[in-house]
Amino acid sequence: MDASVDGIAQPWGSRTPFGRHEPWPVRVDTHLAAGVEPGMVERWVQAASILHSDGDAMDIAVSGGHMVGVRGRSVDRVNRGRLGPKDLFGWQANASPDRLSRPLIRQDGRLVECDWNTAMERIVCRSKSLLDERGPGSIGFYTTGQLFLEEYYTLAVLARAGIGTNHLDGNTRLCTSTAAEALKESFGCDGQPGSYDDIDHADVIALFGHNIAETQPVQWMRILDRLEGRDPPRLVCVDPRPTQAARRAAVHLAPRLGTNVALLNALLHEIIRTGRIDHDYITAQTVGFEELRARVKDCSPEWAAEICDVPADRIREAAEVVGSADRLLSTVLQGVYQSHQATAAAVQINNLHLIRGMVGRPGAGVLQMNGQPTAQNTRECGANGDLPGFRNWDNDQHVTELAKVWNVEPKALPHYAPPTHAMQIFRYAEQGSVRMLWISGTNPAVSLPELSRIRSILAQDGLFVVVQDLFLTETAQLADVVLPAATWGEKTGTLTNADRTVHLSDKAVEPPGEAKPDLDIFLDYAARMDFRDKDGGPLITWHDPETTFEAWKRCSAGRPCDYTGLTYAGLRLAGGIQWPCNDEAPDGTERLYAHGISWARPEMCESYGKDLVTGATNSVVEYRSLNPDGKAMLKAADYLPPHEEPTEEYPFQLTTGRTIYHFHTRTKTGRAPQLNAAAPDVWVEVSAFDAGTLGFHEGDMMEVLTPRGGLRASLRITDIRPGLLFVPFHYGYWDTPAGHRPDDSTPGRAANETTITDWDPVSKQPLFKTAAAALRLVERGDGASAPAPTTAASAPSRPGDVPATVGGPSARVSQVGEPARHRHQGDSE
Repeated sequence: MDASVDGIAQPWGSRTPFGRHEPWPVRVDTHLAAGVEPGMVERWVQAASILHSDGDAMDIAVSGGHMVGVRGRSVDRVNRGRLGPKDLFGWQANASPDRLSRPLIRQDGRLVECDWNTAMERIVCRSKSLLDERGPGSIGFYTTGQLFLEEYYTLAVLARAGIGTNHLDGNTRLCTSTAAEALKESFGCDGQPGSYDDIDHADVIALFGHNIAETQPVQWMRILDRLEGRDPPRLVCVDPRPTQAARRAAVHLAPRLGTNVALLNALLHEIIRTGRIDHDYITAQTVGFEELRARVKDCSPEWAAEICDVPADRIREAAEVVGSADRLLSTVLQGVYQSHQATAAAVQINNLHLIRGMVGRPGAGVLQMNGQPTAQNTRECGANGDLPGFRNWDNDQHVTELAKVWNVEPKALPHYAPPTHAMQIFRYAEQGSVRMLWISGTNPAVSLPELSRIRSILAQDGLFVVVQDLFLTETAQLADVVLPAATWGEKTGTLTNADRTVHLSDKAVEPPGEAKPDLDIFLDYAARMDFRDKDGGPLITWHDPETTFEAWKRCSAGRPCDYTGLTYAGLRLAGGIQWPCNDEAPDGTERLYAHGISWARPEMCESYGKDLVTGATNSVVEYRSLNPDGKAMLKAADYLPPHEEPTEEYPFQLTTGRTIYHFHTRTKTGRAPQLNAAAPDVWVEVSAFDAGTLGFHEGDMMEVLTPRGGLRASLRITDIRPGLLFVPFHYGYWDTPAGHRPDDSTPGRAANETTITDWDPVSKQPLFKTAAAALRLVERGDGASAPAPTTAASAPSRPGDVPATVGGPSARVSQVGEPARHRHQGDSE
């Protein structure tokens, strides 16, 4: 069946219904540049998306040495040929005329072009002088969730064993650190227990703070196809916004911000009270059940209803659906991770699965999702707050093992304290102990909280800032050296998605000008610094992506994320493969813990755990006393009120988040014409009730104010819960007339002008969803609607009053799929 749809107005495309326990049918989505016919494509090059964490497999169309389109890979397990809007159109940013093509250095207060040798020697000279004068703790690295595995691993080796610094983290701290921490707290180790294939088998899918339709649109397509087929799943959605999942849910709970733990404790209370637990599984595979039962004993739905502002009967209904599920799949994302008591809440979702025995079977699993395309790789490779291979920094044997892999002395690897998290790295830079900060592939001048503070840190005379990126971002404008990087499609490497699927992404075209792959930049730096192992040989012995991958395989051997059975050739042939992949599992591993909990023993675990309230690290003695046999841990948590509550001056709660059409700070998606046209500027959402009470109208220009700062945005009136404001966090200043933040004394455009410098005590993830805010009218609109999409959670409360989001002829997408079948009466997209 051939079809042509508007990939903007219909972001989830046409339906290919299928029934429970059946394979997901193929649907191949294709978009080619205007004027390019399929026969004009000279070659198709294998890749996978780096604009979300779904890992959608695709082929890049190449003609005349240029990218001219993409198509989904029908054989791949992740997407079966489907592509979301960012997949279909985001590739166009690679050819933007404002790509960085030569290095820049700051000279007389201005950034000027130079050659690579000049730029690198300036970095090396500053590195060596700081190491001589102040030691390794004066140098920090802040990376991204969008590089390849090979690049993260090389960065981890040169930072930890070369420089010897503890200050290495990624912007994955903003999106996925709570996922990692929650898995370590419950299972003793990182790694997603579930699989995307569980969508095909579950009879209940619970989405906790996860707007899957916009963050993982292809997996939402999968759910939509199940909803249209035989024996569709029931959905439970916990989200204060009217997301697509909320609109299709059997039960939708829209709690007050910061009350997730209270809501989850009430669900646990009801499931335990009604006896819907797996006693045999609890006894055989877990510890801590009696304490959990005691802690939630008084957490009734009525108690939670007062805190969460949701009806007690709806909480009971959700508990009934979750508790009676034959196979329960839960997914979790930023509505939990970026909110109050983040890790404590994520752990309670793990607890729901453990007390019901819903782990390790088809359709029964939990996905503590990632927000970024290669966030899993930062965690595996040690480019965040962990050691490579999910090793425990507090376990001397693990440190010794890693030192042996790198052929260095164990004392050369900093492990005197936990690796420094991103917010602390910036604090050290603010205080002056970190004097050089190397930022690769991320834009903290827009993405971190309380931006006025971040700008002041990056602009300090005493801080030497290196930025490695594609464009002259808001952060790059503050740098001392800017290095032009190659990106996806211009280099080769592997990337791992949120359900442990490893893909190979091949080079399709040359990067612009003198831009280089991040791997080449890191290797060049290591060579110039002359890092050596304990025998005097080069610390880094690899020289290209494939030799780096082989080196990483040796580091991963015998660890939970074992890659030893993977090869570039195998990934080219088979497409995505889930780790662990080794001699015991040569085809990969679909689900972890199918045969019991495997990595929680004290001598094997990645972490000894933390206190869920204070974040204090447990000792090995405490861990052994709690869990000597290495079972899953049921950790209880009491509800605590948020740190910042609404006041008379700031009567609203403020949350930030995404739209389906953009990624992070829009450095790529904002340069794709169709995506930018779909969501061209910032907006603020308010409920129809609040707008009516205050006399505000669609399209009014508003000011959103918090104790940190403010922004101006057009008003979108939606069915969001009353008392709540929503602002998308994608919008910075690179595409404004000034090209940069104009003046700290006036309201800006970026959501993070308003957010608070606060983080979860356990995962250290910043809390972007806990601010108290005021909403003030600046001027009446002229009748135009807000520049917000109408297709998803930002849909207007009265749709007929606002023109629908459309992509037009340039957004047409070819879809070739299987005939519709098993349509479920009454269901529709």
